[in-house]
Amino acid sequence: MTKVITYGTYDLLHEGHINLLRRAKELGDFLIVGVTNDSFDRDRGKLNVRNNVLERVEAVKNTGLVDEIIIENYVGQKIDDIQNYGVDIFAIGSDWEGKFDYLNEYCKVVYLPRTEGISSTMLREGSQEVVRVGIIGCGRIAKRFPSEISVVSGVKTIAAYDIHESVVEQYCTEFNGIKKCTSVDELYALVDAVYIATPHLFHYDYIKNSLKAHKHVLCETPMVLNGEQARELYELAEQNRIILIEANKTAHCPAFNHLMVIIKSGLIGEVVDIEASLSQLLDRRGREFDASQAGGALFEEGSYPLLPIFKLMGVDYEDLHIYSRIENGVDVYTKGIFRYPKATCSFKVGLGVKTEGSLIISGTKGYAYVPAPWWKTDYFELRYEDQNENKKFFYKWDGFGLRYEIQEFVSCILNKRFSSARLGRKESIWMARVMQQFSERKNFYII
Repeated sequence: MTKVITYGTYDLLHEGHINLLRRAKELGDFLIVGVTNDSFDRDRGKLNVRNNVLERVEAVKNTGLVDEIIIENYVGQKIDDIQNYGVDIFAIGSDWEGKFDYLNEYCKVVYLPRTEGISSTMLREGSQEVVRVGIIGCGRIAKRFPSEISVVSGVKTIAAYDIHESVVEQYCTEFNGIKKCTSVDELYALVDAVYIATPHLFHYDYIKNSLKAHKHVLCETPMVLNGEQARELYELAEQNRIILIEANKTAHCPAFNHLMVIIKSGLIGEVVDIEASLSQLLDRRGREFDASQAGGALFEEGSYPLLPIFKLMGVDYEDLHIYSRIENGVDVYTKGIFRYPKATCSFKVGLGVKTEGSLIISGTKGYAYVPAPWWKTDYFELRYEDQNENKKFFYKWDGFGLRYEIQEFVSCILNKRFSSARLGRKESIWMARVMQQFSERKNFYII
């Protein structure tokens, strides 16, 4: 049997892709296709890919030309795949002529003619909509947004609004090309979507009003602090066929998503414990220490350690107990312990207490270790009883990390995907429910 392998992004699958797959298939008896992972595309600077990896895999599968589909995750994988799958022929488009000659050491390399006059880039450019975004809330986090959005295709910041006129005026002076709006309705008239970066307590009203105005919404985390409010907002978004995404940068980080895939694939066995910690020592004069502005460690940081717990263990936990140290009405330190049917999970957050900010996921075969700051994941390890089996994974974390959530937001808008698998509606709602349990002091203990 002659095995053939080829690779590609296969975004907006078109006739050129199909012709290339057909030519590759004709070279042998068994065709393997490597589809690039979202994180690998981002690492290579391809932030304008329209379809996510699951959509691209399904499109390739539906051609009926492929015998096996694999995911390309890292540089150098081609050599590993050729050896692991016993490949005889590596096939690639002729626009890569000479680039893969080094693979001749492992198998025969064939450059296939491309179909002239069509490419994914041309299709994207020909159908490219520019999503016009307005910023609501021009504080510290919003100042990171313009540089991050500039590296994502198909989107542009054009307007901004803040309840404090001097703040938005300064913002628009600092970032050229952004129009100052004196009301949120003025902003709505100019944009297709909004990025909400106000303090937490303003999120609910701004999200609701934006959805009613039929504007797509990317809202900073925590989206809201009440589970019923979160459910209401997602239902309203669905009714209006509008995108609503919680802007948790870790959820959209390439390395974190790869870690979740690895854990779910069983490489460390069954997960029986997760420990996630995050802490900062901030200026006590800031909003984070003001109870009237929903300050405190859990509201400020809690959505991050809740993310890996809910992604891996789901939301059907049996109980949650919360322990906090309260000073001047806000929690400067909080620890939560979940009990699941076959696992326990814990998280620690602190604003006035410093702790090791690591993520440890324990399984029946080994464990995953992500060092601080794990919420900006760029490196993690899989560790085993036999240390010779340990594996290390390295990634890039670009900029402030907002570009990853912006790219997913734009992709959802352009592809009319009304939710993101990276942070699903259910996970977002249950994060808000944890915040609500804390507010209502249920199963809550002061230390």
